Amino acid sequence: MSKWWRTAVVSLRKTRSYHTIQAIPREITGNRVSVKDRAQGRIPAVVFAQPNPNAAADGPVRSVARKHLLTTERKQIQSILNSIELPYLCSTTFPLQIRAGSGSSTLLESGNVLPIKVHRDPETGKLLNLVFVWADEGTKLKVDVPVVFKGEDVCPGIKKGGLLNKIRPSLKYNCPSEHIPQKIEIDISNLDIGDKVFMRDVTVHPSLELLSKNESLPVCKIVAAKLDSTQ
Repeated sequence: MSKWWRTAVVSLRKTRSYHTIQAIPREITGNRVSVKDRAQGRIPAVVFAQPNPNAAADGPVRSVARKHLLTTERKQIQSILNSIELPYLCSTTFPLQIRAGSGSSTLLESGNVLPIKVHRDPETGKLLNLVFVWADEGTKLKVDVPVVFKGEDVCPGIKKGGLLNKIRPSLKYNCPSEHIPQKIEIDISNLDIGDKVFMRDVTVHPSLELLSKNESLPVCKIVAAKLDSTQ
């Protein structure tokens, strides 16, 4: 791959304009309790912590073994899901505030979180529960970052009748929480038939560590269209 290509692959940073997620503790768990919470317009949620050796001395101290059992407002969560395309939800951090009760002004804990799972009813699609991890500054998190492609409309290989083979829809990185890209954008506007983009060609923030043993694996390729054997 020629050197010019390395300047054509960029990482897109997310904007931090999303509403702060409001949550309250839940002391009791179980299916019946969760059903009752959902009937009251709330979604059960869990927030985990993980080791953070790089945490600032004046930053929050979180027990790794501890998990916060919470409920969140369904309307707020649904609004967030409506504003962010699903592939990018789990690569977007959000502010979270845990308050003593619904409508309470007493703040128990706060910080940034990263969604890692959204559970839905397989039949109805209704939200069942959410799983987050604390994303404090200095924390490193393993994130599957979605890959998007631009320049298909002017790509020489596609103009010649080739097709874009999207080999990997995402790339996994070990990311400092403050540098998690919402998505990685790859410009294919100069690719011809047979050209590939490899993992090693993707330029991201230097603090991101690609979690792949082989950086020579392709992310995408322009392939020749197969001829119809019946013609």
